[in-house]
Amino acid sequence: MAEYIGAIDQGTTSTRFIIFNRAGRIVASRQKEHRQIYPQPGWVEHDPIEIWQNTAELILAALRAAALQPQDLAGIGITNQRETTLLWDRETGKPLHNAVVWQDTRTDQLCRRLAEKGGQDRFRAKTGLPLATYFSGPKVRWLMENDIDAAAALREGRALFGTIDSWILWNLTGGIHATDISNASRTLLMNLESLAWDADILKEIGIPTEILPKICSSSEIFGLTRRDGFLKAEIPVAGILGDQQAALVGQSCFAVGEAKNTYGTGCFLLLNTGREIVRSQNGLLTTVAYRFGQEPASYALEGSIAITGALVQWVRDNLGLIEKSADIEALARSVEDNGGICFVPAFAGLFAPHWRSDARGVLVGLTGYINRGHIARAVLEATAFQTREIGEAMNKDSGIDLKSLKVDGGMVVNELLMQFQADMLNVPVIRPTVTETTALGAAYAAGLATGFWRNTEELRAHWQEDKRWLPQMKEELRQQQYRMWQKAVQRSLGWAE
Repeated sequence: MAEYIGAIDQGTTSTRFIIFNRAGRIVASRQKEHRQIYPQPGWVEHDPIEIWQNTAELILAALRAAALQPQDLAGIGITNQRETTLLWDRETGKPLHNAVVWQDTRTDQLCRRLAEKGGQDRFRAKTGLPLATYFSGPKVRWLMENDIDAAAALREGRALFGTIDSWILWNLTGGIHATDISNASRTLLMNLESLAWDADILKEIGIPTEILPKICSSSEIFGLTRRDGFLKAEIPVAGILGDQQAALVGQSCFAVGEAKNTYGTGCFLLLNTGREIVRSQNGLLTTVAYRFGQEPASYALEGSIAITGALVQWVRDNLGLIEKSADIEALARSVEDNGGICFVPAFAGLFAPHWRSDARGVLVGLTGYINRGHIARAVLEATAFQTREIGEAMNKDSGIDLKSLKVDGGMVVNELLMQFQADMLNVPVIRPTVTETTALGAAYAAGLATGFWRNTEELRAHWQEDKRWLPQMKEELRQQQYRMWQKAVQRSLGWAE
């Protein structure tokens, strides 16, 4: 009997394959970065062939590292960067263009055009989302209008659309075209109540139904890996979750009011609202959290922040202030505070709760006193300030006070940031033993579908606390720092024409 579950974690900057045992502990893990392609200002692309080749290479490498055969896996789960959009040829299986990444802002004018009739929130009642460059639907329409190969394939009935989970599933299984409801809920095309593609919205945006993947639950057997493929075995692909919903599952946030924040390229704070669809009045997204098999769907409120870990990478790669991302903590600790500066990383506008595509990054409060350490500190603090904005909006929408925050993602090893986060939120911040919660959530979804794990109570029993940070900052200083942040945000607005 297979004693392990595998999880593909296809993220914005890299892909991982992680093998977990029955206790939810990591047995083997392999990771590889892929290129970030910037054809024009505001455009961000990935090579889908590179992503697929990396995925296959990593699965084999992790199996070798654990001295396992493919048959030792009871199933494979997929989690992915969510809104990143791809069209491919159903006949050849080849991409029609580079994948258009969630951060990409090329659909700005298209979104403005769509908002002329009914405003930015014209589809929010059905989808839980504002009209924004973030989401997949407008990206598909842009490709239909602007990409020659995509337009030709659409005319000839050869084009298929999918987010990256669908692309990987298609390649793993040899042609199954499907997605799960958590990813579908991020397209601006799915109705939250019916959990189906919305015919009226498809007509308004101008997207043909026949190119869309089948919407499935997050935990079911989507298909088997190809026996004639690189694994030479038929392994159930049994779970798909968008990366942030996967982290919610991996953190065992199954009860109403439980929340997690993932600190990766961006930051994503999700609050489980159970079977209730909570409509945000404060700039948050209403989204599907997960659906296991035929159980009713669970929903969440989400605050999406575009640039957090990506800001650290920018300081490393574009400014050369540090050699590797981990160096930023030591540099930030070289000073006692931020020296009076604030960094708003609105490189491609601001996401929740502002939704301002005209915002751009600002570094304010500069004096001759400021050095590299102050900049490093302001970079880290920007993540905590943005998270507080989201937390306040969630409280207004849900009426639920955040009692604590479970955290995960690459940045949670930064203890200076975690302490400042606890100070800004004024609640405990808790890091679990297994911080690869995104991959773990995908593994859990696959494990539930294959009977590897019995139920969510068994999954909850696996969760263990590694460390918690308690608020230490005096209230007066907390509010003073946050007022400075709010003032800096105002300076960032209206810069882009």
